[in-house]
Amino acid sequence: MIDGLQEMLVDVARHPLRSALTALSVAWGTFMLVVLLGLGDGLQNSVRWQFRDDATNSIWVYRGETSMAYMGHPVGRSIRFEEADIDRIRPLPGVDKLTGRFYPPGRQAILAVGDRSAAFGVRSVHPDHRYLENTLVVAGRFLNDLDLDDKRKVIVIGREVATFLFRGLPDAQILGRWITLATTPFRVVGVFEDVGGEGEMTQVYVPITTARTVFRGGDRVHQLMFTVGDASVEESERLTELVTRQIATAHQVHPDDRKAFRVRNNVEQYAQLASVFEMLSAFTWVVGIGTVLAGAVGVGNIMLVSVQERTQEIGLRKALGATPGSLVWSVVREAVLLTAVAGYGGVVLGVATLEVLARTLPDNDYVRNPQPDLAVALVATVLLVVAGVLAGFVPAWRAATIHPIDALRDA
Repeated sequence: MIDGLQEMLVDVARHPLRSALTALSVAWGTFMLVVLLGLGDGLQNSVRWQFRDDATNSIWVYRGETSMAYMGHPVGRSIRFEEADIDRIRPLPGVDKLTGRFYPPGRQAILAVGDRSAAFGVRSVHPDHRYLENTLVVAGRFLNDLDLDDKRKVIVIGREVATFLFRGLPDAQILGRWITLATTPFRVVGVFEDVGGEGEMTQVYVPITTARTVFRGGDRVHQLMFTVGDASVEESERLTELVTRQIATAHQVHPDDRKAFRVRNNVEQYAQLASVFEMLSAFTWVVGIGTVLAGAVGVGNIMLVSVQERTQEIGLRKALGATPGSLVWSVVREAVLLTAVAGYGGVVLGVATLEVLARTLPDNDYVRNPQPDLAVALVATVLLVVAGVLAGFVPAWRAATIHPIDALRDA
């Protein structure tokens, strides 16, 4: 084994420049494959990050103004959602979680506890809202149906609100305390965090029925939101069309008036972004594999040259009793050494590069937390080794099977 290893090293050292360039091409191929796959993973993480705050299977319906006269109503009429629209949407097939939003004037209100007060965002919602915004209740509970039915003065506050108003008290000591919201006391029943960041955690949630009473909102709803389960893009589009037509009929809006309601279909948007990044990921695969194949071709060329140079040596060994298998192995082991060491070195360097990028890359909307696919990189290295072996096997076998005299006569 030691003799074989020494001979393998001698084979590589016999042509240092050629061996170094071959190893560099192999290492570069695996390095680029690891880095490109890691960046592709970072692109996909960026898509997920952009949708981290809202459910990706949600549809949001906003009020607009009519652009078509219909049933005696003029153009430019503002649409006003109402609680009855929630009841109209709820029984439709495909609607999963459903909520409305009612905002106080200015969408903010003064919240006060003792001598501390500040303006925070107020969202008046239904219990299902927590699933639309991916709200993480870390203490207490979220709003429930009894809160709406009894118009309870309860409130769920974000982490930033809790920290400011209660001076960093533990959550257990905050629950049950009272907050004055626009001169009306509300009892804290929950504290939440949100992956959307500090902006989301400066919000508070109150029952929509209670808020409409406090702010004299009647039965008004400013925004409609619902999820569609695991519906496809086409199914979500059909459901959106059904919902808007249902509301249009109730509000006497022309069925083809697209400006009366504005719709944000997160199912469609997520699918569009995901398809773009999937194409970019496929492109990185093509480039990475092409680079690896270029390294394999380089190894194959080196093996052809090596066999041509060692034809007389092979003939001499065969004349001394060497078997064809040992002769073939004496040729292809150079390829094995070069591709294995250089390929693994490229993988290690690629992983190190991605780690540096993950630690130093500032937050952005394009690449986030790139992670390498080590399994793919190691498989690529193994394939490189196999390609190098195959590239050297055919000429080595032909040289090993010729007559020793003919091999020794080869100039």
